[in-house]
Amino acid sequence: MARGSKVTDDEYRRLLEFRTAIRRFLAYSKTQAAQVGLTPTQHQLLLAIRGHPGPQGPTMGDVAERLLIRHHSAVELVDRAERADLVRRLEDPDDQRVVRLKLTDPGAEKLERISRSNLAELGRLGPDFQGSLERLTD
Repeated sequence: MARGSKVTDDEYRRLLEFRTAIRRFLAYSKTQAAQVGLTPTQHQLLLAIRGHPGPQGPTMGDVAERLLIRHHSAVELVDRAERADLVRRLEDPDDQRVVRLKLTDPGAEKLERISRSNLAELGRLGPDFQGSLERLTD
């Protein structure tokens, strides 16, 4: 679409198609989280911790950034997850002022189950996503 030109009917259809594919996957993922006793937000927290790229666990700020939430909301989420035995806070060995997050064994097991199922679903939906994205960016 050229800058300043109106969005066409076809572009609206392609946007709808892509958003529908995303929502279909998110609904599936939400169901998978519920089956292991997690909310979608708890699932995202566990994924943000386990998927953190660094050798040490993420900080509260790292998690807030990944979940697109404020720091204090991340703290509250981690507090609840800690009470549910899903995550632990650890002192950073290099800087004791920094708190790192790590999954507990029960948290890691739940995330593994959801992730295995979500990856299979993405494999199934992959062509739909790919086609939607290609049509969107044409």
